[in-house]
Amino acid sequence: MTTSIPADPLVARMRPFGTTIFSEMSALAVRTGAVNLGQGFPDTDGPAEMLAAAADALRGGANQYPPLPGIPALRTAVAAHEERFWGLTRDPDTEVVVTAGATEAVAATILALCEPGDEVVCFEPYYDSYAASIALAGAVRRPVTLRPGPDGRYRFDEGRLREAFGPRTRLVLLNSPHNPTGKVFTAAELGLIASLCQEHDVYAVTDEVYEHLVFSDAASPHVPLATLPGMRERTVRISSAGKTFSCTGWKIGWATGPAALVSATTRVKQFLTFVNGAPLQPAVAVALGLPDAYFTGFRDGLQARRDHLVAGLTDAGFGVLPSEGTYFVTADITPLGGADGVEFCRALPERCGVVAVPTQVFYDHQDAGRRLVRFAFCKRRSVIDDAAQRLRTLAS
Repeated sequence: MTTSIPADPLVARMRPFGTTIFSEMSALAVRTGAVNLGQGFPDTDGPAEMLAAAADALRGGANQYPPLPGIPALRTAVAAHEERFWGLTRDPDTEVVVTAGATEAVAATILALCEPGDEVVCFEPYYDSYAASIALAGAVRRPVTLRPGPDGRYRFDEGRLREAFGPRTRLVLLNSPHNPTGKVFTAAELGLIASLCQEHDVYAVTDEVYEHLVFSDAASPHVPLATLPGMRERTVRISSAGKTFSCTGWKIGWATGPAALVSATTRVKQFLTFVNGAPLQPAVAVALGLPDAYFTGFRDGLQARRDHLVAGLTDAGFGVLPSEGTYFVTADITPLGGADGVEFCRALPERCGVVAVPTQVFYDHQDAGRRLVRFAFCKRRSVIDDAAQRLRTLAS
């Protein structure tokens, strides 16, 4: 008996997800020798105290399986960090779980909370793993589009958000500070989201990996949704070490929230990675306890690099949109004659030796982002100088 093997054995719900745009653009940077401002990873290491703690842990025998929820020192540090900065009290034994980066935390939480056919309200453009995680759960995404207003800052339409909620809505997935737009959701916007979560009795899952990267000219400070009245008991809050401590390759993240929700996430997480990063967990615990000067200094340094890149983009002729936080700034290619971000970004390395990411790939409604591209400024000043100089040749 012969078996017919399909050309693509991948399950249908995952076929729309091919190689990520980050892989494509990073490969293009290597092939062309271009400056890679596409993928959001720093090109410097994190704080010396954290690196030393990791080396000590490696040599000290912390190389076997850690506990499923994470080592006690890290769970305690996460709880202390949330109370210190956001006033959220957590039981480190029942309300914190360590994950393989925020990406696993998002996936495990969605898989834990969503049945097939449930609906997830999210905001587009969205980080690409969100759509994949929703598809893995057999759930349905209901995106609400963020659009630049007259001042360039991204906003959503309240009516569209209300329409996205329905009888099958299971949770809201919120990323603030927001990748790729650099938006920080305002207190009024968060209040509306919170009221709708309570009105429809749904959960919230918040990706806050850029919690410490909100710039001084942002319209609003960062406010965790879980701190709003009535939201602590229905919110899973996710963050990670990668962005705050420049260690994106470590993949140490965490999810916090009410014990029942964290337990659900943990029971799924154990069958994804089980555990991860044993010698890195004590190092992240050290980093979370660093003095305030580290967090403000890191933010201020990144803001200066943002401003430097924005100046180069402006000189090159891009329509630059405000970035209130994160590693990223988005720019409109229309003034340069661009009509399609994917085509523009694929041609950019040959035109001037710089790689960016087309924002449209992060939308269901791609026309909303077709003329927008994203640049990362989490690079050394010399790299940004080089990229800015290359980009200015577009205006000549």
